[in-house]
Amino acid sequence: MLRRSYGQTATVGQIPELTRNQKLVLEVISRARKLVSAYDILDEIRPQGIRSPVQVYRAVKKLIQDGTVHKIESLNAFVLCAGPHAHGQGAAILAICERCGRVAEFCDDIIDRRLAEGAGRQSFKIEAVSLELSGLCADCLVEANATL
Repeated sequence: MLRRSYGQTATVGQIPELTRNQKLVLEVISRARKLVSAYDILDEIRPQGIRSPVQVYRAVKKLIQDGTVHKIESLNAFVLCAGPHAHGQGAAILAICERCGRVAEFCDDIIDRRLAEGAGRQSFKIEAVSLELSGLCADCLVEANATL
């Protein structure tokens, strides 16, 4: 079972047409309780014969295209998508905890609309959107306030 945020689960079999490498990479990302880099993934799947970061990056690229995985651009790391929701056409907004590395994912129609309007005013065609918020999750915020 692939564990997704917010208690949702999926099985590797539910994701269409994955190669062996893509399945291995997806399983590692799914089990992770935090962001994982390509090298973290490689360390875990090396015993299965994956030897090169290029193999990991190829697998991750397909998983990103399928909407199964998000890339955290600012950290060059990966996280499992929270599940089926409306960001198929819009932006996934990723809130990244600076302390523990947890990622909360949400979407917002108003932000999507404003991005499209702004791009339209500039005659710009949006190909991809990456919105990352950096701060503290609720648990880490409680801990931080307790130490003050």
